[in-house]
Amino acid sequence: MYRHPVRVALIISLSLAPMNAAVGQSPLPDENPVDPYAISNANAGATPYTHKRYFEQFGGQAGIDQIVADFTHRVLEDPIIGDIFFAIDQVRFKRTLSEQFCYILGGPCDYTGRPMQSLHEAHGITQREFNVLVENLQLSMAEFQVPFRIQNKLLAKLAPMSSEIISR
Repeated sequence: MYRHPVRVALIISLSLAPMNAAVGQSPLPDENPVDPYAISNANAGATPYTHKRYFEQFGGQAGIDQIVADFTHRVLEDPIIGDIFFAIDQVRFKRTLSEQFCYILGGPCDYTGRPMQSLHEAHGITQREFNVLVENLQLSMAEFQVPFRIQNKLLAKLAPMSSEIISR
C-alpha cells in the first residue's frame, strides 16, 4: 500500500511531537488542570546524576514518595512557610516533586512540572522561607534514614535553584 512506510511513520511522529511538547501532562484524577506549558526535564532545574546509586539510597521511587509525603506534611504544618503551600494543588505538588527528585537522583523518571522560576515567582519567597523549606526537607530525609552524605547529594543539586526561587 505505502511505498515508504518508514517515511510515513516519521511524518506521523514528527507531526505529533510538537503537540505533546506544547501541553502539560494530563492531570491525575485529584489534580487541578493547569495552563499548557512545554514539558522538559530541563524544567527540573538541575542535571541528573548519571547513575542510580543515589536513587537507590533514597529507597527508589517508593522511598522518594514517602519522603515527599512527609515533607509536604511538614511544610503545611510549619508556622513560617505553611501558608505558602496551603493554597497550592497538593496532589500535583507531590507528584511533580517526586518526579523532580527521582529525575535528579538518577532514577527512571521524567520531570513534567513547570520551570522553577515560573513556579515560584508569584509566591515572593524570602531567603528565610527558603532556609526553612530546606530544613524541613532535611528532617524528612532523616526521618526515612537517608544517610547524611546522600542527603547532601540531593541538596547540592537543589541549592543552585535558590536564585530562581527566592524573589524577596
